[in-house]
Amino acid sequence: MRSFIKKGCVCLAVALLAALALVGGAQAKDKITLKVADWMPLSHYTVSQGGLVFMKKATELSKGRIQFKHFPAGQLGKGKDMLQLAQRGVAEIVNIAPAYITDKFPLTGVIELPGIYEGSCNGARAFAQLVAPGGILYEQEYKPNGVRVLFVGPLGAYRVLTADREVKRAKDFKGLKLRTAGGPMDITAKTIGAVSVRMSGPEVLPSLTRGTLDGVFWPLQSVKPWGLQSGLKYMTPNLGVGSFVILYAISDKAWKKLSPEDQKILTEAGKYATKWHCEYVDTHEVKTIKWLEDYGIKPVPLPQKDVDMITDKYTKIYKDWATSLDKRGRPGTEALKAFQSALSK
Repeated sequence: MRSFIKKGCVCLAVALLAALALVGGAQAKDKITLKVADWMPLSHYTVSQGGLVFMKKATELSKGRIQFKHFPAGQLGKGKDMLQLAQRGVAEIVNIAPAYITDKFPLTGVIELPGIYEGSCNGARAFAQLVAPGGILYEQEYKPNGVRVLFVGPLGAYRVLTADREVKRAKDFKGLKLRTAGGPMDITAKTIGAVSVRMSGPEVLPSLTRGTLDGVFWPLQSVKPWGLQSGLKYMTPNLGVGSFVILYAISDKAWKKLSPEDQKILTEAGKYATKWHCEYVDTHEVKTIKWLEDYGIKPVPLPQKDVDMITDKYTKIYKDWATSLDKRGRPGTEALKAFQSALSK
């Protein structure tokens, strides 16, 4: 009888240990670490006021279960490489700049059209609808490329800043070699008579100092993070020449491994960071103009009639952009109408 009881106790103890091991294993497995590939530096507000906000919020909502290993400043690859890093599983989440890979995201260029929206939050709210499941951009571009957008960060309006040549009238743009982000900005540069030059962010300052660039299409709040203030002398503050958007996207493969609860957490964190980032951009635009002026970059507004003359041509840019995509078998006109409709709501 004692032997039977002893054996029973041993069996019970083994069973309890096994159960505890299973629970412990489940708890350990419940904690996840997602690798984030980012081509932007930590000093850029899109990271400090967007990407990092997203990660912090997700960790907070998950009560510490979801953690991130962040690789900023191109440690894992350049901006043009981000989509491939997600597709190959090098990182679960990546910072994608659609303008750098327009062959993969041509329709996304709708948010970069000049003057199509005012204020980062207006653009963010409308764009987020289009890249969410069911939206035209998600169905046409992000789903086919195997990624899902979590956070969107429109940088606000791009302005023209020049190194040595002061632009007083619209005619002064003619022949200027201006760095653009590609996509619709190429069309805008041609419209104002300038020459569009594509190059990565780190190449811009050396090109300005060497004189191989006359200036840039650039968001004012990104001048300081990239250190361009030392190479620029003038800015045109009253003409928007396009915009630029970055987004944090998770690979479908990584997404499907997450529980519904964790998927919801990442989605909510993305919405929170999108709102936080756009409000930061909108509230700091005026402060940035003052800071640039104090640094020595002179604001030279165009006469209003020149601004009107240029912006009147933007409607044709929209149509040409959409039609060119339609001809390639991509729904450019549909994407344009969808974005304009989302902006109006």
